[in-house]
Amino acid sequence: MAWNEPGGNKEKDPWNNGDQGPPDLDEAFRKFKQKFGSGGGNKGASGSGMPSFSGTMLAVVLVIAAIGWALLGVYQVDQQENAVVLRLGKYYQTVPAGLNWHPVFIDKVQKVNVTRVRSTSWRGMMLTEDDNIVQIAMSVQWTVKDPKDFLLKVRDPELSLKHAAESALRHAVGGAEMHQVLTEGRMAIAQEVQERLQSYLDTYGAGILIAKVNIDDAQPPEQVQAAFDDVIRAKEDESRLKNQAETYRNGLIPEARGYAMRQMEEANAYKGQIIAEATGETQRFLSLLGEYEKSPKVTRERLYLDSMERLLGGTTKVMLDADSGNLMYLPLDKMMGQSLNSTDNAKSNFTELSLPKSSVPASTGRSSNRSVSREAR
Repeated sequence: MAWNEPGGNKEKDPWNNGDQGPPDLDEAFRKFKQKFGSGGGNKGASGSGMPSFSGTMLAVVLVIAAIGWALLGVYQVDQQENAVVLRLGKYYQTVPAGLNWHPVFIDKVQKVNVTRVRSTSWRGMMLTEDDNIVQIAMSVQWTVKDPKDFLLKVRDPELSLKHAAESALRHAVGGAEMHQVLTEGRMAIAQEVQERLQSYLDTYGAGILIAKVNIDDAQPPEQVQAAFDDVIRAKEDESRLKNQAETYRNGLIPEARGYAMRQMEEANAYKGQIIAEATGETQRFLSLLGEYEKSPKVTRERLYLDSMERLLGGTTKVMLDADSGNLMYLPLDKMMGQSLNSTDNAKSNFTELSLPKSSVPASTGRSSNRSVSREAR
């Protein structure tokens, strides 16, 4: 029979050894403390039955909890990042790179990479100023300029960037003709899109800095692609031929100018040479005239001899005096070789002198009658 049934054994009651009242909770709590070796049953000053060492244990637990809470608040911000601190959900500060601390459960830290260059691409069909349709692919490279604005002012910064880039591109393409978009106008359109897109993002307060805008591809619709390819090739051929013509002109004109300058310099040199030679001949003639007036006979004979020496010095004949009677053996072959080599020099240096017949000395005729001319063999 159980202890709690009528007529049961009350000694088996685990709470009060036979007492039929409710169990004593204070006594049970005190026994539990003694079981774990917490000390004797000394009561506090209030007599409530709580042991006095419970305050010390609570203090130790609180200190350990405080140390753990403080350690949990330590965080590291990398060199490429900035941290935005929210205190109780409100913006508090922006923390640069380094080791920092924040109170856990009070502050919230969100790290943002401010140096990494990110890219957003977009492709679509749009209308040009001359009512043509083009297909354009664009990519935007950007970085985070202000972490606070990037995290707090715009709900989805990348989506806002994409929409703003599409709007700026449509505005730029709508103000340009199709051939500009497809050929040489891409750089100008990309620059215009970058400036307009940055102004849009600054107005939104998105905290984004546009680094570069690239027009990756611009093509007409597929239905007219072949015709536009022919037009582009024709323009490229036109540019190539123009460049070739410019190159030929740039090479020919300086050459012609140089040839003209060379001809002018040669003419000036020839002019100076003729003038100098004429001046020299005039001076020589005047000098000879002065000497001739002093001694006409001697001067005439001297001029005649000099002229005959220059004239006969390059001939192939040997003049011998037959009246002397002494014919010496001469090396005619060597004399002929020397005379042939000196023929050209003698002809170039010879200057014909026109003298009157009366100026020829009388003795010259006599000596010529006594001379014998033999042809060298």
